[in-house]
Amino acid sequence: MQRIRFIIPYFGKWPFWMPFFLRTCAHNRDIDWLFFTDCDVPPDAPGNTVFRQTNFSSYCRDVSHKLGIRFAPTSPYKLCDLKPALGHVHVSELDGYDFWGFSDIDLVYGALRNYFTDERLARFDLLSTHERRISGHLCLMRNTEEMRTCFQQVRGWQAMLADTKHIAFDEAAFTRLFIRHKNWPAWLQRASDNLNSLRKRSEFAESFSTPYGRIPWHDGGMVFPNFWRWQHGHLTNDRDGDREFPYFHFIGWKDKAPWQESAATAFLADPGLAAQDRWRVTQMGFARCDK
Repeated sequence: MQRIRFIIPYFGKWPFWMPFFLRTCAHNRDIDWLFFTDCDVPPDAPGNTVFRQTNFSSYCRDVSHKLGIRFAPTSPYKLCDLKPALGHVHVSELDGYDFWGFSDIDLVYGALRNYFTDERLARFDLLSTHERRISGHLCLMRNTEEMRTCFQQVRGWQAMLADTKHIAFDEAAFTRLFIRHKNWPAWLQRASDNLNSLRKRSEFAESFSTPYGRIPWHDGGMVFPNFWRWQHGHLTNDRDGDREFPYFHFIGWKDKAPWQESAATAFLADPGLAAQDRWRVTQMGFARCDK
C-alpha cells in the first residue's frame, strides 16, 4: 500500500468543527496528517495526526529560506497559495511516503482509500478531485523531486508567492501547468493534453465533493443533497442512496452566518457528538444521526 501524508499549515484558532474533522481522520488509519500550527494540540487527536508547534512569523521565515523568496504575508489566508510548494518546503517530513497532499480542514472525510485506490495511485502522479482545475481543498501528488518542484515551472512563481495578497496560485496559475486551452473543442484539447507530459500523468476527475456551487450534480442537475451522513468512516447523503463520496467540502454552508451560529450552538450543546459512530451535517450544522 502506498503511503500518503497530508501537510496542513494552519494558524489562528481551531474552528469549532475540528473534533469532527479529526474524527474522520482517525477512521482513515493508514493515511497521515501533519499540521504546522500555533494552536494547541487538540485533545484526543488521533495517532495518525502530528502537530508541529510554531508561530506564523517563524513559519513564514522558514518558507522564505526554503524557497529563496521573501514570504511575508499579512494574513494566513495567503498560505493557500503555498499549497503546491508544500512538498518542497517540507521534503524532510516526507521520507518513506509515496504521496503527499494538501487539504483544507472544512471537510468531512469519508473512506479515502476507497477513492484513492492502489490502481489510481499507481497510474497517476497528481490526482485532483475537480475536472477542470486543481482542487485546492484536497489534492495528492507523488513524492518525487519532479512533482515536489513542478510549481517552479510556473513563470514568475517567485513574485506570485512573494505577493502578500492571496492570488489563488494553486487553482489558477498552477492548474495551467496541467490544463490548458479549457475552451478549445474537446478533440483539440485532447490532442494538446497528449503533448503535455504533466497532464498525461495526472487525473482530473470530478468527485462531487463540493456541492451547492456552479458545478452541476452528477446527474447533470442543480439539485443537491440536503444532508450528509458520516457513519463508521463512510460518507453518504440523503440523495444518492448507498453511493459513497471521498469527502464533503462544506464551504457552501460554513461561511453563512446562520450555519455558523446554529452549528456552533449545536456542537456546544452536545460536545460528545463528534465522538459518536454516526452523525450528519446539514445547512443548520452538525446533528445526531439515528440511522
